[in-house]
Amino acid sequence: MQGQRLTVYVIDDDPSVRDGLDSLLRSVGYETRGFASPRDFLASSRSEGPACIVLDVRMPDASGLDFQGELVRMGYPIPIIFLTGHGDVPMSVRAMKAGAVEFLLKPFREQDLLDAIRQALEIDRVQLRKQAASADLYERFSTLTTREREVMTLVARGLLNKQIAAEISLSEITVKVHRGQVMRKMRADSVADLIRMADNLGLTDGKAGDVASGVR
Repeated sequence: MQGQRLTVYVIDDDPSVRDGLDSLLRSVGYETRGFASPRDFLASSRSEGPACIVLDVRMPDASGLDFQGELVRMGYPIPIIFLTGHGDVPMSVRAMKAGAVEFLLKPFREQDLLDAIRQALEIDRVQLRKQAASADLYERFSTLTTREREVMTLVARGLLNKQIAAEISLSEITVKVHRGQVMRKMRADSVADLIRMADNLGLTDGKAGDVASGVR
């Protein structure tokens, strides 16, 4: 993660906790942003680069566990580390099942928190990389014509040019031209590479129409 901005969001209603964590995290090179409540966090903009949330379980206006669930429903897949002075086993199990990276009881060892943050930031770095790759793949797919998408789908399903020609009522040479255009536009190095892309797009699951309709 060298060279990337690494941000830790601290959400805790206790100013002294936020200030203490801010000093600790900045001392090891992290950028921090503190919030007194989940609402304040949601009203802010997200920094670029890998990030994670250090979240208190119990706050006056919202439960940290409920806020975790809200983020999941919003499709906001940011790694969370819970801090609590009143944790119990069912609470920690619920948090971990919902995707929490760690559940630390106060008082905790600083190194345990730093280790959890390092893990959370790595998880987010991988997520962001996958999102960027997916966006690039969909951008390439959007450059295909309707016919080229059709050909790509059939190639991915293992049909030969002759079979594709019969399937969509075209000449075999026309199919070859479309297939060549698909390979070029998708920047596929091989048929296996194209099949992998089609699988990532959902074309091999019978979702070609859904994908095509969602791409301008």
